[in-house]
Amino acid sequence: MMTDQQGGFANRWVFALVIAAALLAAALRFTSLDVRPMHGDEAVHTVKFDSLWREGRYDYDPHDYHGPTLYYATLPAAWLSGAQSLSDANEAMFRIVPAVFGVAVVLLAILFRGGIGRWALVCAAVLTATSPAMVYYSRYYIQEMLLVFFTLAAMAAGWRFVCTRRAAWCLVAGACAGLMHATKETCVIAWAAAATALVVTSIWHRYSARMAKRSAQKQPAEELPGEAVPKNRTWLFAASLAVAAFVSIACFSVFFTNASGPVDSLRAYWAYAARGTTNVAHAHPWHYYLGMLLWTHAAPGPIWSEALILGLGAIGLIAAMTGRVGADGHVRFARFWAIYTILMIAIYSAIPYKTPWCMLQFLAPLIFLAGMGAVTLIGAFRSVPARVAVCAVLCALTADLGRQAHAASNRFASDNRNPYAYAHPVGDVKRLGAWVERLASVHADGNNMLIKVVADDCWPLPWYLRRRERVGYWEDVPDNPDAAVVIVERALAEDVDARLTGSYRTYHYGLRPGTSLVVYVEETLWQAFVERERSAVALPREAKRE
Repeated sequence: MMTDQQGGFANRWVFALVIAAALLAAALRFTSLDVRPMHGDEAVHTVKFDSLWREGRYDYDPHDYHGPTLYYATLPAAWLSGAQSLSDANEAMFRIVPAVFGVAVVLLAILFRGGIGRWALVCAAVLTATSPAMVYYSRYYIQEMLLVFFTLAAMAAGWRFVCTRRAAWCLVAGACAGLMHATKETCVIAWAAAATALVVTSIWHRYSARMAKRSAQKQPAEELPGEAVPKNRTWLFAASLAVAAFVSIACFSVFFTNASGPVDSLRAYWAYAARGTTNVAHAHPWHYYLGMLLWTHAAPGPIWSEALILGLGAIGLIAAMTGRVGADGHVRFARFWAIYTILMIAIYSAIPYKTPWCMLQFLAPLIFLAGMGAVTLIGAFRSVPARVAVCAVLCALTADLGRQAHAASNRFASDNRNPYAYAHPVGDVKRLGAWVERLASVHADGNNMLIKVVADDCWPLPWYLRRRERVGYWEDVPDNPDAAVVIVERALAEDVDARLTGSYRTYHYGLRPGTSLVVYVEETLWQAFVERERSAVALPREAKRE
């Protein structure tokens, strides 16, 4: 039995190690945020944020774009950056937001103490910090990492309420549930999985207690920690639901200035239900997520694998189900967490519509099971040398996760051999954006230089052309496509070529794997640009002769 003094000492070590894991997470998430080209989804969100930034208004679209919490969370980053408009902003200003939430997810592990064991939480924090998927999408300006954080925060607050019986924790859980809904519609999957896991665990606990009573066991079935359940618990749960509804409505209505927002947030489920079952473009087999985590290799690229998390998660699952959670764990909570994780994996695997970032919703709780699995695996060996050897192997494999995370976020950030870089634009889009700026600098109209973009899906080009004031976008070829610069999807280039009346030079740029662009530059503009470039090269030589 651990004494109070020993327990306090162990807790201090746990806090220190979780903080260290958070610092490691920050190192992997905060550096070189502008290396990777903007993904199309990221670019869309920057434009949506711009409307909130400039006009103080966000109109929720029940067919796309998700909830507003990402944009609200970006406002402090915009204020601190000193940027006055979207044209002044850069990638880091936006990506710092999910990166902060990615580090905060690591810190949340502290709130689960008493649930799956101290050292299991430390292991979970380290694995969360180094998981390539968790790192990569913590650097992605999309809603996914915010949803992970609010989901785990709601769970953590609920657990703290169970442990302490303090009403404030119950209300915090409600607020986090409201923020989940205001972040992304798929929050209902987590709600359904958590509610089902709670019911199943409760039935399991009651059945075990009844069996123990019948067999006249001397030891009572495990009870939940904390004081007796307060008599006003119904009022507390009702208040928690009210807080959740209030937070969600406040966010969707832009703090009660747009009455249609909350209604549209409910109407959205019709559209998303249809998309999840009928969208062919992103339909993948049931094993898509698990296969990606287990092993991915596109020759001659590197091998990507988070098999360590899957393997330890399986061990943790067995430990939770068999009640072997250690002296400082809680069997009932561990079983709840295991059932919740299984349900999340099953639901997300069953939905045909799949994008890699969606797997974070079950990967995050799976990592907590992996933490349990690591402690269980080490504890399975009796001798100290064997335990040291196992710890050394686990540390080496965890370090390899960190190596993969760094490679995925830097060298292979937009490489199609990187499984996390899904339908990702290639580096050409950044070069194209920079070249258009140089062309505009020699055009008589400057920033008002006319640019026409003809493409079925041109994202993220609007991000790279955001400093240009006269840019038009067409999905179909216009009758008069002439402009100083015409950017055309390759499939439409022949039709555009037939309608152009001016003289142009053509260039080719990649957009994303399988999609390229044809860029037409007006002949006179091209001549002026070439002359300027020649002068810039010649000047140093002339100065040297003098």
